[in-house]
Amino acid sequence: MQVGLLVDSACDLPYDFIKENDIFILPITVHLDGETIVDDHDPARVREIYRSGLLDRGHAAETEAYTTEQIHQLLLDKVVTHYDFAFLETVAASRSQIFANASEAMNRTMADYRPYRKAAGREGAFSMRVVDSGTIFAGQGLLAAHTIHLIKQGIPKQELRQRVGEFTKHIYGSLVPRDVYYLRQRARARGDKSVSGLSAFLSKTFNINPVIWARGTDSQAVAKSRSFEGAVEQMLTYAAARVRKGLLSPHVVVTAAPDLADKGAEHIPGGEALNKACEDEGVELMMASSGITSSIYVGPGTIGVALAAEEHAFSTG
Repeated sequence: MQVGLLVDSACDLPYDFIKENDIFILPITVHLDGETIVDDHDPARVREIYRSGLLDRGHAAETEAYTTEQIHQLLLDKVVTHYDFAFLETVAASRSQIFANASEAMNRTMADYRPYRKAAGREGAFSMRVVDSGTIFAGQGLLAAHTIHLIKQGIPKQELRQRVGEFTKHIYGSLVPRDVYYLRQRARARGDKSVSGLSAFLSKTFNINPVIWARGTDSQAVAKSRSFEGAVEQMLTYAAARVRKGLLSPHVVVTAAPDLADKGAEHIPGGEALNKACEDEGVELMMASSGITSSIYVGPGTIGVALAAEEHAFSTG
């Protein structure tokens, strides 16, 4: 059975990992100051947009999910002709229309895929599963990395579906925004009130930098620092401590701006300790460049981390 994995472009993963494992990127349409581009995780395009300054506060930026029809056609052309079973893992359904559009596209595809599959010379039936990751960005990357880990074990389809679905309940994501006011502005534009005006005001006025921690889409500020670097160190110290206590996946995903991600975790405050913990515990630390879509949501320069563990409270010890 040939199993494929599709993720939308809100998913932050190292580009080399995406290519090595033939992960298909479902693009997201991005509008930047009147210019429309397709975010397909092309690293050269990501760096170009970062350096242009178009992601900074003051520029008009928004994302638009691919339509049901666009996704349907991609599935017929690129997926049913290559795989026997496929996962399509999306950003949290509560944050985007992608899950709803992908689910409808899947239903249409299951009704009319057979001529496409026959023309490609593939025998047998095709099936797929659209998965609401329940998370965003680094958390999506972690789900994708773990899905590839399970696929490589040759797990039967039904068990594979069950284990991927169950895994989404154990993903913990944290981030430190470079600019909380930017984060609030973008959230309000989407109708998301999770970042209050008070927290943005305090951050801007008193230089208080929060660590935002989430399981699924339930987020809260769990720590704070007078500096961005101090907050990042607290976040990665927490991640290192969790690694040593045991994870439910042999991966940790860290996201940062492209230039910083290229340098490696050791150039991020707290990164050396996280690196050491991962090496000691046999966990792969994956450094991913923040994509265009994730940067529009949370702001350029934001640093995030995702891991999977049993239920716990945020702690740096």
